[in-house]
Amino acid sequence: MPAKISVHSGQSIDRISENIYGHFAEHLGRCIYGGIWVGDDDRVPTEEGIRMDTVELLQDLDMPVLRWPGGCFADDYHWEDGVGPREERPTRRNLWWAQGREERYVETNEFGTDEFLELCRLVDTDPYLAVNVGSATPEEALDWIEYCNSDGDTDLTKRRAENGHEEPYDVTYWGIGNENWGCGGRFAPDEYADQYRRFANYLSGFDDHINPGSTEFIACGHITEEWNEAFFERLDGGMEFGPGTFLGMGSPYKLLDHFSVHRYYQAGDDADFSDEQHYRLFARAEKIADDIDSAAETISAYVPRGDVGIIVDEWGTWHPQATPDNGLEQENTVRDALAAAGVFDIMHERADVVSMANIAQTVNVLQCLVQTDEDSAWTTPTYQVFDLYQNHSGNTAVEANVNADKKYFDEEDHDVPLVSASASVGDDELFVTASNRTIEQTETVEVEVDGAFGNPSGTALFREKGPRAYSTAVNAAEFEAEDISVSEAGEGSYAVDIPASSVVGVTFTK
Repeated sequence: MPAKISVHSGQSIDRISENIYGHFAEHLGRCIYGGIWVGDDDRVPTEEGIRMDTVELLQDLDMPVLRWPGGCFADDYHWEDGVGPREERPTRRNLWWAQGREERYVETNEFGTDEFLELCRLVDTDPYLAVNVGSATPEEALDWIEYCNSDGDTDLTKRRAENGHEEPYDVTYWGIGNENWGCGGRFAPDEYADQYRRFANYLSGFDDHINPGSTEFIACGHITEEWNEAFFERLDGGMEFGPGTFLGMGSPYKLLDHFSVHRYYQAGDDADFSDEQHYRLFARAEKIADDIDSAAETISAYVPRGDVGIIVDEWGTWHPQATPDNGLEQENTVRDALAAAGVFDIMHERADVVSMANIAQTVNVLQCLVQTDEDSAWTTPTYQVFDLYQNHSGNTAVEANVNADKKYFDEEDHDVPLVSASASVGDDELFVTASNRTIEQTETVEVEVDGAFGNPSGTALFREKGPRAYSTAVNAAEFEAEDISVSEAGEGSYAVDIPASSVVGVTFTK
């Protein structure tokens, strides 16, 4: 049957946070070393050791937020190893990940806090720091937030000034641990709740009394409802014999601003997959919707005011080709980009609860947006989807009902609509994005909008590329957006021919 998207611009969901289009960079493979940081290597233009070709591509993307230093790496990372003169920094183990494409589980600490925050300045993005809970102490975490954010006259602020940064960095987002049910300590949920409360108690004291109102704290959740419920139950119960309203401490949810979940998915190889596996990937990506809905339901049961946002701070494809032996590198195809478009549609539909998302990872690793070699950097198809979908950023998500054929798999939790879409309203504009997941068939899609909007203009990604295509240093420009025609199909209805395995964006004006 012909596909139809019915957009109801008067039925608002909520504002789409810019941070939904966030990113993640870990000390893993060639993400940091080689992809972002090259130090004194002059084969590419640099600023303070940072690759400017990578930076320029990220600048064009208007990156809102960047999470660092992990991932699993975060819970064996001690931030003081990575500040001060580089020649004096210690070489440490990297417990979880090899650097480069070789199995070298070593961390040089050339790239540390000041280098990361300089990268954020160059890219004009907000930093999101992940605190070591698994193998560190609240004191170490508190020292880190003091080094980054304090404007007082202390030893740590003097060290920051000696390292070239007299003014505080004002880092807002602080993740208290990472995957603490796994590589971050293998805590049971009640154990992590105790640790979270302990760390957040001291970090929030900094926020209350030394640098008021400057920070937001993120707890690491799980994709199972039982784990999350046990975490919140313990977090709540741990205050039973606490100080109540004494000193204004009160509810434990004063310590919590966001709650994170992670989701990776695969179906077949990165670029060599069957037609069936092509569609199965979308079914598995749909589980992100379940993760968000389950977390939101748990939060609403425990948090009185419902003001804890959900962050999907690791998400994306993780194909069998991406192994520790090769630094988790894989080809990034049009199929991956189509899956990313579908995930954004899921998040837009849940804009009332999703406060941030961070795709894994920014450069060279997993579903990266930028790839590099020794002398060049280029964009992936997923980069192009981020670029197109940024037009939703800051808009109000509105209801968009999709009526399209589906693929069904008995053993998958979700069926696969062959067309995925979402819509948002900004200043005098309505923006609709839609992806055609079919492998070979152009879909003529009717887009029905309110009469207040018209004058459509459209762009398309990946026309005639096919789902198995991926970008290289030579052909990356071929994946950029092209104009596409949108025709009137009746009063308030418009038709757009969406090529197979492509994504379109259509802008309507008042």
